[in-house]
Amino acid sequence: MAETRIPRRSQIRLGMVEGDLRADEDVRIQGDPKVTVTGEARFDGSAVVTGGLECQRFRADDGRVEIGGDLVVHEDLEARDCALEVDGALKARRVDVDRSLRVKGPADAEKFEVGGVLEGLQTLVARSVSVGGKFRLAGQLTAEAVEAGGSADLAEVKIDTLSVGGAIRMGGGEVRRSIEVGGRFLTERELRFGSLEVGGLAEFRENGRGGSVDVGGILSANRDLVFDDLEIGGLGRISGNGSGRSVEVGGKFEVHGSLLLTGRLEVGGAVTVGEALQAEALEIGGKLEARRAVITSTAEVRGQVNTREGLKAERIRLERKSRAYGPLVGGTVELHRGARVEDVYGEQVELEEKVEARRIFAVNVRLREDAHADEVTYTGTLDLARGATVGRPPQKVAALPDFPL
Repeated sequence: MAETRIPRRSQIRLGMVEGDLRADEDVRIQGDPKVTVTGEARFDGSAVVTGGLECQRFRADDGRVEIGGDLVVHEDLEARDCALEVDGALKARRVDVDRSLRVKGPADAEKFEVGGVLEGLQTLVARSVSVGGKFRLAGQLTAEAVEAGGSADLAEVKIDTLSVGGAIRMGGGEVRRSIEVGGRFLTERELRFGSLEVGGLAEFRENGRGGSVDVGGILSANRDLVFDDLEIGGLGRISGNGSGRSVEVGGKFEVHGSLLLTGRLEVGGAVTVGEALQAEALEIGGKLEARRAVITSTAEVRGQVNTREGLKAERIRLERKSRAYGPLVGGTVELHRGARVEDVYGEQVELEEKVEARRIFAVNVRLREDAHADEVTYTGTLDLARGATVGRPPQKVAALPDFPL
């Protein structure tokens, strides 16, 4: 195939080039009105092409190559130890750039591989995108797999998988399968996702809806968050409503609205729910605050529970020296040594040693040694151990009053 060679530091005007084009270092090519190469366009050093460039294959080595218009490559684009800038649109089968790639127009290729920085001012469409350093895109990103070793700053996304080694800020959209971020994750608009795993901080500024969420540090959601399983190593806050299957938090967890779960809520520190809490099971290591809490199976509290309308569960267990403010309503209520509670409603209520309660309404009641209740109303049996006391004479009635919740 014929080759057109442009010597070093030349300036030339080209239109159609039959065969290959090879340019030495520091050349300047004026398109007439664009440069069309039927074979390979190769640049051995820095170059400027004013107007567009269309070729079968593109290769650049060393320096910086600037394309003043559209760059259309029918096969592969390679830039070794080179920075490439395209003022117009970029289209190729495969793009492989060592240093940096900046595109002002739409970018379209099956695969983008950039070792340093990838920056686009409009849209990018690809099957896969891999960036070793920073990835910035102002328009919509449409792809299957996206990976950035450093950081990413994206607008609207429609992708399958996303992996970022450092920090990412994104506008919103949809990540159909998984998101993995080593440092900080931020989405500014509504996002739908399959799963989310973040090593440090995760922040949703609008609604989020997805599958499993695993955050090593802090989760912050400014609106509603819908999930399958939520796991937070440190602190979590949802300013709207939260709903899903299960929540596990190592430190503190706060939901300003309601928290509706079909599975388990487990918090090592404190949990605050501004409105209603619903879950299948509850385990609190520190403190629970809610307007009301309804648990379908077991609620275990090792610290303090504070509700305005009450805590209801099939089985309630307050561990040693726990505290409860607000009614406790359960099938079975077990209050362990040294616990302090207010009103208790249940089928079976048992106060162990040195437990203090205000009022008890139950079928069967048992007070162990040195336990005390101000009032006891029951329909079945009352068992008072040695040293157990009731402030007023216990009342056995035919029917108990309606329980709260």
